[in-house]
Amino acid sequence: MANGLSKARFLTVQEVAGLMRVSSMTVYRLIKAGELPAVRVGRSFRVSDVDVDAYLASRYTQAG
Repeated sequence: MANGLSKARFLTVQEVAGLMRVSSMTVYRLIKAGELPAVRVGRSFRVSDVDVDAYLASRYTQAG
């Protein structure tokens, strides 16, 4: 795939929350606000590890 998702790992909301050290509700809010792209699988969401890294990198540069 040209968009880089071919090597991406998809994480559950709980896994993303653990990586970011926030609550799963915070992750759901980020997804709903459109700040963190996610794929809906049934009734749950999956977030690509690439998107988590990109989100954290964008927050890091804004904080500095």
